[in-house]
Amino acid sequence: MASGFFALLDDIAALMDDVVVMSKISTKKTAGILGDDLAVNAEKATGFVASREIPVLWAITKGSALNKLIILPIAFLLSAFAPWAITLALILGGIYLAFEGAEKIYEFIVPHKEETVEVDATTALTKEEIVLAEKKKVKSAIFTDFILSVEIVIIALGTVIGKPIHFQIIVVTIVAIIATIGVYGIVALIVRMDDFGYRLVRLGEGEKSVATFIGNLLVNALPVVIKALSIIGTIALVLVAGGIFVHNVDFFHHFLEQIPSFIRDFLVGLLVGFAALLVVKLVKLFLPKKEKQ
Repeated sequence: MASGFFALLDDIAALMDDVVVMSKISTKKTAGILGDDLAVNAEKATGFVASREIPVLWAITKGSALNKLIILPIAFLLSAFAPWAITLALILGGIYLAFEGAEKIYEFIVPHKEETVEVDATTALTKEEIVLAEKKKVKSAIFTDFILSVEIVIIALGTVIGKPIHFQIIVVTIVAIIATIGVYGIVALIVRMDDFGYRLVRLGEGEKSVATFIGNLLVNALPVVIKALSIIGTIALVLVAGGIFVHNVDFFHHFLEQIPSFIRDFLVGLLVGFAALLVVKLVKLFLPKKEKQ
C-alpha cells in the first residue's frame, strides 16, 4: 500500500517536471504574440486621465480572462475530438500573424495618408461622453485581445499536441494564466511610468537633482518604450508565423535549410505575410468596382 502511494507521488512529480518543461517551451513559442499583445494593450491603456488608467486596465484584464475562459474549453474539445483542426487553426493563425506583421512593415516603409481626427479644444467632454469613449476603447482592446488569445492558446496547444489531454489542459492553462497576469501586470507598470516620473519631478530639489532627472527620463521614455515594444512585437510576429509554417508545412520545412533557423523563419514569415497582404490589397481594390456595377 505504501509503495503504491509513493509510486503515485513519483508519477505526480514526473508529471509536474514535464509540465514545467513544456510550459517553458510553450511560453517561449508564444513570446512573439505576448510581445505584440503587450505593445497593443500598453498603447490602448494610455491616453486616459491618470485616475482612470488602472480601472480601465482592470476592465481589459477581466475581459482578457473571460476571453481565455471561452477559448480554452473549445480548444481542448478540438484537441480531443478533432486534432487536425488544431493544425489547421495553427496554420490559419500563422497566416493572420504573418499578414499583420507584413502590414505593419508595409505601412512603415510605404508613405500613406494618416487619418486625423479634428477635436474642438474649446468643447469639453461631458462625463457621459468620457465614459462612452472609455467603454469603446475597452471593447476594442478586449476584441484585439480575443484574437491574440486564440493564437496564444493554439500555439501553446500545438507544442503539446499528441500528449494526454490532462497534460494539455495543465500546460495550456498555465500559459494562458501567465499570458494574462504577465502581460497586464507589465502594462500596468508601463502606463504608470509617466505618473511615477511626475512624482519624482515634484519631489526633486531643482532641475539638476537626481530625482528630477530620473522623473523626466521616465516621462519621456513612455512613448519610446511603447514604440519599441511595437517594433519588437512586429518582428516577433513574423518570426512566430514563419516558425509555424516551417514546422507544419512540408514545403517550408525543407526551405533554405542551410541558413540559421531564425533567419529562415523570418524570411518564410515575410513571404507568406506579403503574399497575404497582396491578396487583401487586390480584394479591396476590385471589391468596390463590383459593388458599383
